[in-house]
Parts: sequence; C-alpha cells; structure tokens
Amino acid sequence: MQERATFSERDPALGVALAHQNGGMARFLIIAATSGIGSAACDLLRQSGHDVLATARGAASGVDIVLDATDFDAVDRAVAEVGPLDGVACFAGSMLLKPAHLTSRDQYDDVIAASLTTAFATVRAAGRHLRSGGSVVLVSSAAAMAGLSNHDAIAAAKAGVIGLMLSAAASYASQGLRINAVAPGLTRTPLTAGLTASEGSRKVSEAMHALGRLGEPADVARGVAFLLDPANDWITGQVLGIDGGLGHVRPKVRA
Repeated sequence: MQERATFSERDPALGVALAHQNGGMARFLIIAATSGIGSAACDLLRQSGHDVLATARGAASGVDIVLDATDFDAVDRAVAEVGPLDGVACFAGSMLLKPAHLTSRDQYDDVIAASLTTAFATVRAAGRHLRSGGSVVLVSSAAAMAGLSNHDAIAAAKAGVIGLMLSAAASYASQGLRINAVAPGLTRTPLTAGLTASEGSRKVSEAMHALGRLGEPADVARGVAFLLDPANDWITGQVLGIDGGLGHVRPKVRA
C-alpha cells in the first residue's frame, strides 16, 4: 500500500515533504460534507487525488461518518478514530433572515449551534488530536464583516467564527496547527435557494456583489482547498473573502 502523507510525523515540515513525494496526496476530514459547499469541496479534493472522509447528520451516499457536529464528544471521537489527518474543514451552518426583534430564542440558539458551536467543536477536536500540525478551515460569511439588514443572528454567529479562528490560530501555532476561515458571499446552494428563487430577488442579490454575480459552491471550495493544502503551511489566522466583493467593496450603482 502506498504510504499516505500526513502530519502524523513529529516534524510538520517532514509531513509536507512526504506529501510532495507521494504526488501531493493528503488526508482530510470534511464535516457537513453533504452541504452545497461541503459537497463541492469533497469533489474537488478527491479529484486532486486526496483521501477525503465525509461526515453528515444523516446517512447518505458518500458519507463515512454520521455525526451531529454540535456534539463536542461526538466530534472529538470522530477526529480521534479516523486516524492521522492533514486537515479538517467544517461546513455546518444554517440560514435565518430576520431582524433581532423578530427572532425567537429558539431560532437564535439554532443559528448559534449550527454555525458557531460546530466550529468550536471542530477546533477543539483538532487541537486535541492534530498534535503534529495540520490545517483547520472554518466557514464564516461576508455578513460578519458588512452590515446587511436582517442578518442579525447569522452575523453574530459568523463573526464569532472569525473571533474563534483568530484566537485558536494563536493558541495552536506552537504545534504547527493552522486555523483559517473563508467568508463567502451569497452562494447558490440548497440552503440559499429561497433567496434566489425569483428573478427579482436574484437580481437584487447580484447587484450587492461588486462582480455582479452570485457565488457557486466550487468558487468557495477552491479557497478551502487552498487553505487545507499542506504546501500552504505559512498561512494562519486569515479570513479569505470569497464573496464577489460583498464584504468590503461597494460597486457603482448600475442603471
């Protein structure tokens, strides 16, 4: 059997060298792999020759582990039991478009659990078990960095993901564990289908993005693959905006 290149080596730099020696193959755990972006990331990583283990909340084709990613102990066991890994990415999340005064406590708790608790559980497990380095990629949102109306709970959760990522990047740098995040704009997935169902709402959403279009899952997946790649082992504590400019750029108003 061909030797797998992982960060299980004592020296993270040696892990990178082995990855190149074996054709760049690495081993990743993808949490919430049946989500729109998670599925695209799995496809891209596998097409690139990497070994990908997939989790989801329910059994489905291509799912290796059924996992509730809000459960700290379950995520910890999953990371521990799959063996050596080069990286973990968490794509769990939810969608709620309401102002704060119309958001119930249950809705708020659900949003926080789906986006922030899952991210924390992922970092916690990676910090415990990826002791010789590797990469963690979390998913924030352009809504965490731009004031978008009716995104109050989501913005709170996704901004929390950025704060978690920054602190964790500092906490685990000494063991060679890199922590980064992507911050997508509005991306066409089953979760966001309701926002783009009508031509009118789609055009309004497109106009908010400086590049004039919505994102596709593959757009975000390429950024995640870049941050997971063991070759990019001098990048940590960063938010990669994959958002068509939504987070920071204000385009000219189109006639």
